[in-house]
Amino acid sequence: MIQMIPAIDIIEGRCVRLEKGDFGRQTRYTVDPAELALEYERAGFTRLHLVDLDGARTGTVKNLKVLKKICSATHLVVDFGGGVQSDADLERVFCAGADMVTAGSLAVTNRNLLQQWLSRYGSSRFILGADVRDRRIMISGWAGDGGTGVFDFLDYWVDQGVEQVLCTDIEKDGMLAGPSTALYEKILVRFPGIRLIASGGVSSVDDVIRLKDSGLYGVVLGKALLEGKIRYEELTPFLKENDTN
Repeated sequence: MIQMIPAIDIIEGRCVRLEKGDFGRQTRYTVDPAELALEYERAGFTRLHLVDLDGARTGTVKNLKVLKKICSATHLVVDFGGGVQSDADLERVFCAGADMVTAGSLAVTNRNLLQQWLSRYGSSRFILGADVRDRRIMISGWAGDGGTGVFDFLDYWVDQGVEQVLCTDIEKDGMLAGPSTALYEKILVRFPGIRLIASGGVSSVDDVIRLKDSGLYGVVLGKALLEGKIRYEELTPFLKENDTN
């Protein structure tokens, strides 16, 4: 089984997709984020990866209203990322309905705080965001170098009890050119106990099958869904597996 996780990326309350994490290369979509989330739920998805790109870039949550609206309109299990940098941010996001928080930049800039959260809330409420370019961790909306390689980064956080990791290859993101399967396979060889979620580049059901065969726990689907490269009916077998587990 592999978890199917559609993604909705938000800038100024609107659905967008970036190319290679570049805010200057964005495609805006007219669909309302909550309507899109409801469409995903009706199609059979049970999870959602919601990214506040404004928050990721500025370091403070900006699109809380979108999160609230989606959580009110659907029963999706929502993980939220972007700008969650303090206890107050975390409380606001959880109160708005998020089931999990994806922590990326914070895992570099404030290790102690994330360690406290893991102890207080449990590892099941957090996904470690490993955003990589040339196998180096990037932070602050993918604009800054996190000062560490992906394997050293994971070494540290797996030791701290992290169980779920969402790894995005920034050079693949939004390009519909296939995911970084080889990188994910190397990560799983070194960290066989983690639940690894692939993000970036998925363009077809064949990509999903390859990731499943490689042992991935989940796959994030963004532009391929928005632009009809992958049709809902193609994912029906995977969604049925998700629904029964």
